[in-house]
Amino acid sequence: MSPARKHRDRHAAAPASIPSSMVAPREEGGQTTTRAAPELTPARAHRIVQAATAPADDNTAAPRAPRDTIADEMMLRLTHDLRRLKQIASIQLKIAAKAEMLPAYRAWCDALLSADRADAGTAAEVLPTIMVWCIDTGDWMRALELADHVLRHDVALPARYARSAPALITEEIASAALKLQAAGKPFPFDVLDVVDGLTAGADMHDEIRAKLHKAIGFELAREADGRQGAEARPAIVAAIAALGRAQQLHDRVGAKTRMAQMEKLLAANLAAFPPPAPEGGESATQPSTDTNTAG
Repeated sequence: MSPARKHRDRHAAAPASIPSSMVAPREEGGQTTTRAAPELTPARAHRIVQAATAPADDNTAAPRAPRDTIADEMMLRLTHDLRRLKQIASIQLKIAAKAEMLPAYRAWCDALLSADRADAGTAAEVLPTIMVWCIDTGDWMRALELADHVLRHDVALPARYARSAPALITEEIASAALKLQAAGKPFPFDVLDVVDGLTAGADMHDEIRAKLHKAIGFELAREADGRQGAEARPAIVAAIAALGRAQQLHDRVGAKTRMAQMEKLLAANLAAFPPPAPEGGESATQPSTDTNTAG
């Protein structure tokens, strides 16, 4: 089970509620006021999502009032928060503001995940936007949980993002990983691995996919550097494969130097710790480091 799935299952089992402090902006008399949203229990959340996503001509659909009191208010809140973010110039302050805003949307997104529905009616922009904010704030597991829903249901991103969901997810997480790695810090390998799996069949520019493989290769190389003897060899070989794939996709991705280091390390490792000879006394075949077949 992937980390994203484990995280999702834990939240699906937990009660979903909107904190009493949650308020939604409303325009009254030319001024912005707020109104507290009703408590969102798991059962009520399910009914709200069913009402918000039911076809307009479905006579058996639940009453539309729950949608009006929750979904519409969630979209109003998002509109208000986006306006607030536009007024902030600093990227770091924007990230801090998003971190403060995110808790107000958790129960609504949890309800959509629990219902496992593709559409959220009038609040259709909320979940994909919150996914992007989770990436921006470094909440990787929550971002992957929402990304799994977005990709499985082919949820379109709001037009302001100007990229497909797979491309945005891949590039933003890979770029965040490469930034940390350039500063000499690790990035969770499981996150990169899940992104690779979630977006494996998606069409995107090769440069974007190359960034992801480079980040994967760098983390595998870090793992190899931290191991000793023959135990380091699988990570070395895997790092060479990932970095080679990155170079194949985009020859200016910047993986050649690290790949050369790994190839040199592999040669030294094989010399110092040769694979055991097979029965019959013949020399064991050394593992191939041909990056042209790296996947």
